[in-house]
Amino acid sequence: MSNIYLSNYELNDALNIYFSNFDFKEKLEREEILTCESCGRVTSKAVYAKISYPFYNSSAMDGIAVKSEKTIGATEKNMIELYENEDYIVVDTGDPIPKGFDSVIMVEDIIKVKEGCVKIYKSVLPYENIRPIGEDIVQNTLILPSNHKIRAVDIGALLCGGVNSIKVYKKPKVGIIPTGTEIVEPALDLKVGDIIESNSRVFSALINEWGGEALRYDIVKDDYEKIKAAIIKAVDENDIVLINAGSSAGREDFTYSIINELGKVFIHGIAIKPGKPVILGKIKDKPVIGIPGYPVSAYIIMENIVKPLLEKYQGLLHDEGDIKEAVLSRRIVSSLKHLEFVRVKLGFVADKLIATPLNRGAGATMSLVNADGILKIPQNCEGLEAGSKVKVNLLKKTNEIKNTIVVIGSHDPIVDVVSDLLKKSDGGYSLSSSHVGSMGGILSLKKQECHIAPIHLLDMESGEYNIPYINKYLKGMDIALIKGVKRIQGFMVKKGNPYNIKDLRDVAELKLRYINRQKGSGTRLLLDYNLKKLGIDFSMISGYEREEFTHLGVAASIKEDDADCGMGVYSAAKLMDLDFIPVCSEEYDFAVPESYLEMPMIKKFIEVIKSEEFFKELDRLGGYDYLECGKIVKVRG
Repeated sequence: MSNIYLSNYELNDALNIYFSNFDFKEKLEREEILTCESCGRVTSKAVYAKISYPFYNSSAMDGIAVKSEKTIGATEKNMIELYENEDYIVVDTGDPIPKGFDSVIMVEDIIKVKEGCVKIYKSVLPYENIRPIGEDIVQNTLILPSNHKIRAVDIGALLCGGVNSIKVYKKPKVGIIPTGTEIVEPALDLKVGDIIESNSRVFSALINEWGGEALRYDIVKDDYEKIKAAIIKAVDENDIVLINAGSSAGREDFTYSIINELGKVFIHGIAIKPGKPVILGKIKDKPVIGIPGYPVSAYIIMENIVKPLLEKYQGLLHDEGDIKEAVLSRRIVSSLKHLEFVRVKLGFVADKLIATPLNRGAGATMSLVNADGILKIPQNCEGLEAGSKVKVNLLKKTNEIKNTIVVIGSHDPIVDVVSDLLKKSDGGYSLSSSHVGSMGGILSLKKQECHIAPIHLLDMESGEYNIPYINKYLKGMDIALIKGVKRIQGFMVKKGNPYNIKDLRDVAELKLRYINRQKGSGTRLLLDYNLKKLGIDFSMISGYEREEFTHLGVAASIKEDDADCGMGVYSAAKLMDLDFIPVCSEEYDFAVPESYLEMPMIKKFIEVIKSEEFFKELDRLGGYDYLECGKIVKVRG
């Protein structure tokens, strides 16, 4: 007697019904493996850099390392002579910069006078042509979030960040049972009626490509008891079982009856063509799927059902999309000589796909890790203007990009924490952050290039944080503040505070090596406020012009004795095991257009920053008051 189809569900409905019968979080098993063997695996927890990279100041050019102060005044009419070992040291690209030297002059820009003596005709600034400590990766910064599929470029960044082993989800084991009296193994001595069994090899390749571990069993003839025995064995040895052929309604199609006898069938028949007679069942709380025998039907089922199932077992989201047109957020200048590949971050803001260029440096490993797409600038093109519509080759799935919160503004280590917690959340949202300072964030909001701008801007007249700047620069826009944290800002210094620094006066009087934050950052504005308050001219601060874009970057330079002090937050000092001299408590909040508060991913963002898990991470970092965290304050600009 023939079977009959039990159902004719739409594909999405069938998947929802089927997947609702499994607790996939319980099925996520973890293991630790070598980083160099991790390509294609999925992180089970966030991965932070253990060291900075580069971990020493290195030359970015072939040339000579010099003391920048000795080059001041050099011109073509007033060349300056320098002597080897006293005024300069010969260096090649990648060489460490000797102590006491702070810049490199390219070999093309020196004139050799005699052995051990050169002339120079242009001056250099401190740290010109030097790759500073942590230029690419700063110790304790997030390299990869949880539930991230590791790529080849990620491995390079992990190893450079000192991560030699990594915790990942175990590969789901998938048993494949080919069935059918008429099918045979690939061979040359075929007879009429033989059908070469190829599906199971295709399944194995796809499963391995999608991060699973395939185990193919021998062909089982169309015999009820033999197929039943093979299924029992496969269920005991695997996490998922695929039975190929025998899923239809013919007299020798036994798959439905066997699954139903050993467990339960939820779906038999989906309204797709090809692939209709698929069987979705469960035995011993393990997915067991009967796949049609026709190769095209089989592939459709693998792509649309088995692939998302494997992704569930690895904490991944499933998506098919491929969006290629985006709007460029910043002008890009390019050479006429080359076809240029520019790494970009992508995110949907105000219904537009925004492409933001990343670091274009040849040594910037993290620009590849962070890239969502590659923008090609053709040869004979001088560049692209902001607002241009561009074609982007996507490196991530469309749904992941659509679920990305674009955050541009001030840096704080807690942004990495939020990013990881969002990635682990049920919504599977991502966070893309660019550290351009508080004022940069305000301008990005104005140009509708981001969803959220983290800011900590002190109004010097009123002493109030953030709201005066929104009222001044975002007039006419309905803006809300998602309250963040009150954090301690102060001076980060080496362990033991060897110079006994108490305040800015000590930094100026002792001419200590200071490392500053970039123009437009709230920390830079706070420094300027205190300098003005104390009557200290910025020229008295040695290193005032030397800029870093993150608190951790400042802390790393101090830890590696590349600077004596710098202003930053307590958590960064703690992460780098530095001493900390408090200056003030400030308000670090998140500015957002009011209309975005109704977006599901912004709601999830607020939910995350109000969660106990987030508060535990803040306590671990230290230096944060989160009593108002997640509170909404309407500003309206």
